[in-house]
Amino acid sequence: MINPAHRVRAAIVAASFLLAGCGGGTAEKLGPGAGGPPARHGEAVPAPAPTASRTAAPGRLPGLGPETLAAVPSRTRQAVVVTGRGRNSSVSTAVLYERTGTGWRAAGPSRPARNALKGWTDHHRAGDLRSPIGVFTLTDAGGLRPDPGTRLPYDRSGAFTSPGTGFEGEPLAGSFDYVVAVDYNRRPGTTPLDWTRPLGASRGGGIWLHVDHGGPTHGCVGLREGDLVELMRALDPALHPVVVMGDAASLAR
Repeated sequence: MINPAHRVRAAIVAASFLLAGCGGGTAEKLGPGAGGPPARHGEAVPAPAPTASRTAAPGRLPGLGPETLAAVPSRTRQAVVVTGRGRNSSVSTAVLYERTGTGWRAAGPSRPARNALKGWTDHHRAGDLRSPIGVFTLTDAGGLRPDPGTRLPYDRSGAFTSPGTGFEGEPLAGSFDYVVAVDYNRRPGTTPLDWTRPLGASRGGGIWLHVDHGGPTHGCVGLREGDLVELMRALDPALHPVVVMGDAASLAR
């Protein structure tokens, strides 16, 4: 349950989402990504991008090179790997992995996803229309609709609204029905609506996993509503989940 003070904070920052959002710029005319009504969620998501190479040694996270693997905390037992089709592509896939006594294993199928309009970057800046590459913890969730059953702290708020249209003219309503905050340039342990930016406003923020709206995002990762709800129910704070995200070539470093 979110601390009441966080709700006060959310009310204060809600107006910020009307100006800045996913990636820290004018987010699809509102915030960190967006979506549409459940009836069409997933229908506009492109066919899954080629997933990262699965030739990794048994028990290792496939497609990840030594640099990326080294960034995964030793205590982490859940990892959502989002693999982009290319450095400049907005098409990606997402797979949840869990670490067992014998190593990592897929805990679900490969899911189609969307990322930022211009692809990926190692140095995200507000308004660059690219998603940040890296390993980020997943600590907090929220949305416009009731808690779908996640074990992450969940903040239900009317501030999770997304009017307007996306880059391809698609309606954004419903995109923030459910979100998981990606701990890039934010303060973990707060509502996703918290607007604190430890790296400064110029480095963007408001990067979320949210409901797909059938087009590229400003920096977030969009998943079909059903896929996102399943993921939210699977994520367990006791397993210290992270998201590993970037284009395939960058993740393989």
